[in-house]
Amino acid sequence: MAGKMMNNRYMQLSWAMMKTGIIGYGGGPSVIPLIRYEAVTHYKWMEDEEFGEILALANALPGPIATKIAAYLGYREKGTFGAIVSVLAHIIPSGIAMILLLTTVQFLSSAAFIQGMIGAVTPVIAVMLGMMAYEFGERAVKGLGKYVGFGFFAIAFALLQGVHIHPAIVILLFLCYGAFHLRTVAALQRRKQQKQQRSVQKKEGVTRGMD
Repeated sequence: MAGKMMNNRYMQLSWAMMKTGIIGYGGGPSVIPLIRYEAVTHYKWMEDEEFGEILALANALPGPIATKIAAYLGYREKGTFGAIVSVLAHIIPSGIAMILLLTTVQFLSSAAFIQGMIGAVTPVIAVMLGMMAYEFGERAVKGLGKYVGFGFFAIAFALLQGVHIHPAIVILLFLCYGAFHLRTVAALQRRKQQKQQRSVQKKEGVTRGMD
């Protein structure tokens, strides 16, 4: 019975988003690897490439990133009602906990054991973020090429850390360039193929003339 319930897509969405909402200490950056694990590795709702695209678009839009991704996952799997279920499952557990602990939250925020819990989980979150960043970077280099990929890393770092441009603006700039880049590459490939076809046709014409 329990197995059948967990095979239900609504139950999967609810359980996955509930876990990420409860375990995700520290906000968006700590929740993203958890959601990625549930969506890509555990339930295999999508490929890593699609999750990376969702992450980029979610960063460019206003509002909490984890809630936006939860809404997209729910909508992708079960439509509008799935989005509602997914978002509620993500925010209700932590919301209830916040309400129940509201009177003692000031005390707990400075309590030694709470600080110890946050300090202990921080390295785990850092490793998960690092693994995700490495995998995304590896795909970027494969998709754009070594030199363009590493060049983009340097430009993004300079814009975000040096110039301190808002991440949403940087993401939109790179999205626009990405669309231009793909169109340019596709056009160059078409020209190359046409050139090769003309060359083959020319050779065939010469061969027929000799015959």
